[in-house]
Amino acid sequence: MSATSPAITAPAFRGRIGCDIRSGHYAAPHRYRLHLSVSCPASLPIAVTHSLLGLGDTLPVHRLPAVPDAPGDGFTALRPLYEAGSHHHRGPAVAPALSDTWTGRVVSTHGGDIRRDLALRFAPAAGGPALYPAEADARAGAVARLCAEDIDGAAQSAGELGIADPAHEEPLGVLLDALGSLERALTEEWFVLGDALTAADVDVWTALVQLDTVHRRHLDAEAVRRIADHPALWSYARRLAADPAFGAHLDLDAIGLRHEARCRGHEAAGAAMQIVDWRAHTARSTRSTRAV
Repeated sequence: MSATSPAITAPAFRGRIGCDIRSGHYAAPHRYRLHLSVSCPASLPIAVTHSLLGLGDTLPVHRLPAVPDAPGDGFTALRPLYEAGSHHHRGPAVAPALSDTWTGRVVSTHGGDIRRDLALRFAPAAGGPALYPAEADARAGAVARLCAEDIDGAAQSAGELGIADPAHEEPLGVLLDALGSLERALTEEWFVLGDALTAADVDVWTALVQLDTVHRRHLDAEAVRRIADHPALWSYARRLAADPAFGAHLDLDAIGLRHEARCRGHEAAGAAMQIVDWRAHTARSTRSTRAV
């Protein structure tokens, strides 16, 4: 039985923000708006990126409910923007979305594109950190794929199969290998790609949040023990959670509500074995890890 109900796939909007006024969409302050539901793992990294870059005064965020209120994991509030951008749009109006207030249309629903455009088109003017250094681009892409496929995807598969199916050891092994590679990197470095925080850290932290708050509920106790046995990795997760750019967006109640609304699986023994006390670490400190 699937751990979550399948979502209807919405057609992608892949508009990009250009670097000058000759572009159809260029980086004008206050022109765009982000529409995010931070309980959604696709919205959370955009919210974190937005805060890391200090774009609160340049590009407002419209917070959407924790649980979608329209079919196909869609949001009623986004329907007019979708219909303006796609004539007679029939699919769900999902988040995340970047909209253009000048035209009233959706520009992009692609999380990776949105994050990169925030960093490369808006942040230079705001003096934000270099989350996408050119020399680390290939490595960051590899980390993003590892998070999507070998952590999130493998944990989902292991939870769906359950301990009663011996086949669950295969995706669990993929997951543990991925965590092991990150553990080795973080034993030697302060961040995933070295001594500076990058977009790769946002990807890894989001994947760890999802693993501990959602996927863990469908894994057996022994699997969770093996996942937790990566001290450098989970210490890193706690450290980032204490940075307000990360922790301020961690709404555990909202994540729980969304999971309960979509979940079609059964809780396993690992549900009671939380790895990180996220509430304590988000409230304990406002010290920025970027200043270390």
